[in-house]
Amino acid sequence: MKKVISIILALAVLLSLAACSGSSDEKESYTVGICQLVQHEALDAATQGFKDALTEKLGDKVNFVEQNASGDSNTCITICNQFVSEGVDLIMANATAALQAAAAATNTIPVVGTSITDYGTALDISDWNGKTGTNITGTSDLAPLAEQAQMIKELFPDAKKVGILYCSGEPNSVYQANVVEEALNGLGYTCERFTFVDSNDVASVASSACASSEVLYIPTDNTAASCTETINNVALPAGVPIVAGEAGICRGCGVATLSISYYDIGYAAGEIAAEILTKGTNPGDIEIGFAPEVVKMYNADICSALEITPPEGYEPLD
Repeated sequence: MKKVISIILALAVLLSLAACSGSSDEKESYTVGICQLVQHEALDAATQGFKDALTEKLGDKVNFVEQNASGDSNTCITICNQFVSEGVDLIMANATAALQAAAAATNTIPVVGTSITDYGTALDISDWNGKTGTNITGTSDLAPLAEQAQMIKELFPDAKKVGILYCSGEPNSVYQANVVEEALNGLGYTCERFTFVDSNDVASVASSACASSEVLYIPTDNTAASCTETINNVALPAGVPIVAGEAGICRGCGVATLSISYYDIGYAAGEIAAEILTKGTNPGDIEIGFAPEVVKMYNADICSALEITPPEGYEPLD
């Protein structure tokens, strides 16, 4: 009888240990650090989508520590290093400078990026295949650049000179400028690049661009997105139309865009983050995600001011 009791007690202990072991893998809460480069419409929408997705998946088990770098890449570095020292469970990096800062800060904590045009360019991966193979994954805001160039041809077939306006310090803006310039050259346009270093010289560079161009193209550029009023105050009086790489820039200073939903790519990034946190999926094995669709849109107010009538197939911006 004593032997039977001993066996039962031993089994009870083993079951208790097994139960404790299983529960230790399940966290009661997760802390997610959000580093957003700068506050503007597109990035704000991506962050909101990310938070909404994670909240829907994890409820009150997720705690967000949200930081904005106010357009300063060095501040992104400080923020990400702080996240690492605090031991967050995951870092969401919103925009290229934030992603680069997170990549430099940690190679162990999962990093999910969003609003990144090209991860290969941002992370300096020469043999890019759609996965980073590291602790990083995320979603891209890349719209079809060749189609954006074709949009310029559709809207302004008689123009000859296109100015490409962007921040020289944003690697993904440089990438977009390279692709779009090649496409525009193929369509018979002469292109000239006009680059600013930061928001302090946006007005003067935009003025030079307007003086030398019939049409301007602005890619998905965070500095430009935060300075659309400044750009519009130069371009609109000069009568120079702007085709933008995303809806936020178009709403501020453009006539048309072929754009994605930043909320949607942020939401998709949140779904990826939930999978990493709850299932332990390796970020490096997850392919970078893209927006499911793009939409041709126009800015009714600026089109009216410049007496431009968009062709069929364009939707008005909200």
